[in-house]
Amino acid sequence: MSKRLAILWFRRDLRLHDNQALTDALHHADEVMPVYIFDPREWRGTLANTGLPKIGSHRAKFILESVADLRKSLRAKGSDLIIRTGLPEDVLVELTTQSHANWVFCNRERTSEELVVQNAVEASLWTVGREVHYSRGKLLYHTSDLPFPITQVPDVFSQFRKETERFTIVRPPLPTPAKVPFINDEEIAPGELPELSDFDIPEPPQDKRAAITWKGGETGGLDRLAYYLFDSQAIATYKETRNGLIGSDYSTKFSAWLAYGCLSPKQIYKEVKAFEDKNGANDSTYWVIFELLWRDFFRLMGKKHGNTIFHKGGTKGEAPRWADKPAAFERWTKGETGTPFIDANMRELSETGFMSNRGRQNVASYLVKDLNVDWRMGAEYFEYQLIDYDVTSNWCNWNYVAGVGSDPREDRYFNILTQAKRYDENGEYVKLWCPELSKLPGEMVHQPDTLSDREQSSYGLRLGANYPMPLVPSRKWDKKQKKRRR
Repeated sequence: MSKRLAILWFRRDLRLHDNQALTDALHHADEVMPVYIFDPREWRGTLANTGLPKIGSHRAKFILESVADLRKSLRAKGSDLIIRTGLPEDVLVELTTQSHANWVFCNRERTSEELVVQNAVEASLWTVGREVHYSRGKLLYHTSDLPFPITQVPDVFSQFRKETERFTIVRPPLPTPAKVPFINDEEIAPGELPELSDFDIPEPPQDKRAAITWKGGETGGLDRLAYYLFDSQAIATYKETRNGLIGSDYSTKFSAWLAYGCLSPKQIYKEVKAFEDKNGANDSTYWVIFELLWRDFFRLMGKKHGNTIFHKGGTKGEAPRWADKPAAFERWTKGETGTPFIDANMRELSETGFMSNRGRQNVASYLVKDLNVDWRMGAEYFEYQLIDYDVTSNWCNWNYVAGVGSDPREDRYFNILTQAKRYDENGEYVKLWCPELSKLPGEMVHQPDTLSDREQSSYGLRLGANYPMPLVPSRKWDKKQKKRRR
């Protein structure tokens, strides 16, 4: 009797722990052939509004490291990872025909570009009499456990949180298999892991100021989880430090590993509960779970509202008139707006692929509300640059800032000067990323445009020469602050 073979198509689920598709494939088949495919539509594609590449160098490097780590982990389980570059709808049919596989298993994706690929794969496999079996394993909650169907997910996060926390359990993570039986077919070459240069992607800059040294893969993700919870116990003060700007431990930094499925949200939940059992629960440990709920919420918004999260009017279907300001947008991307708090955050993003949550809210608000630039330009720039880019989290957050999402607040506006003084009181973060301002006293660093020529000279500064004149004068936010005090 011939053995039943399943192809396991890895996508944004680059791990062995709590992997539903892997568990399902092992349940149905005698042998499993893991596959990862580098799709040129993603790796060489460009974004619609900005023309930027879909994948920047920071994230590309992280993905390559994650795939390499997955192959290493599979080989330790007696298996391997077949690596190919090409269209999945072609590659999977070829591998299915070559190996006589019975099924293709994968974890389902829900946003438009991924759906196009899924539909093409289904159609191609149908021509050779094979089917795709989809699994669900992306969320903290299992969708069938939710107290409402997807079409009735509340559009307001607070309502979603209250209803799910009251009624929905978090299932335990699926175990990592002890062994993954692999097809014994020497004619199927494992394939080489490509390099960045194969996609004409440059090596990302290495900057010693980076908040954390990212290392893609399940191994790195689990190491970070253990460090943040148990080695440093930084989780115990997360709620107090989460708005920090400098260093590795002010926030969890789980986001990149979550985005590419190197870490399971259910595994994080399990470990947080283990920490609470040992050390006690507090607001900070809850707040880490709270952030996972936000991630679920945005993904469910993507399922419920579909492509509207990418549209100019967002889920509301209407939007203000945006100005066409290519020069201002370029200065924003380069961290040359003349507003130090914005420039520092944008330079960190460019050099490291990462920016704090506090920074993301401020630079997004500045682009949309102060420069009046189409929010989709900013969303695409984040897609290009972020090492932790997650489709629904990114686009739904930009929906919020632009006022075209389901945010109950009508005008979510950030006073950049107030924010800068609150979260970077002494200007340490600005001076780290804008060294041309390093000689300014802390009380002046956020408003260099208010200094006289003599004051500028005394601090080695010359606006318009070694630091840009501001696109938005800082007194604008001063006036707004004074109006609110009256």
